[in-house]
Amino acid sequence: MGITERKQREKQEMRQRILNGARKVFLQNGYEQTSMRNIASEISYSAGVIYFHFKDKGEIFQELHKEGFSLLLRQLRVLDSVIDPFERLKASGRAFIQFAQENKDYYNLMFLVEEPLKNSEESGFQIAKEAIRYLHDLVLECQQAGRFKDMDPEYLTFMILSATHGICALFCKDRTMSFEHKTNKELMENGYACFVSLLEKG
Repeated sequence: MGITERKQREKQEMRQRILNGARKVFLQNGYEQTSMRNIASEISYSAGVIYFHFKDKGEIFQELHKEGFSLLLRQLRVLDSVIDPFERLKASGRAFIQFAQENKDYYNLMFLVEEPLKNSEESGFQIAKEAIRYLHDLVLECQQAGRFKDMDPEYLTFMILSATHGICALFCKDRTMSFEHKTNKELMENGYACFVSLLEKG
């Protein structure tokens, strides 16, 4: 490996170390209370090193969003080979829930840690819109196949996303304790199955 390649690899490794540390700090402190200095402290480097790779904490936060949504979309795209759009829709919800179960930190950061955005177009959150568009297009496919014909596709997309997100958010924020006789796995899988049964009647 040449010097240039080694330097590039070291740069990417440091960038990933910063992102991993920042994810932990954002989750602990929230966006407002996170600073470049305490991100640097988390990974035991100076703030100057962080600024060499990222201009501010907003850029770091956006990059973490992109990482999370890219991972989610890759898992959803695996289902593109499922021909029946309704079966794909049901499987997408299960994949969404599985993503939250396996990537709790990412899920919290993507959906539950608030950043005061002024303009989502400028803030680089287009990949989040891509995930919503994926679901919306899937709803349209279902309608073309004869399901949900009398429903507005945007409202239906919002409802499906809200219901599935609610299951995941309750899990990620440890709000399932009131259901004393059910495990998280039972609540999430069977709760989603109940929701699917409602969709099947629609």
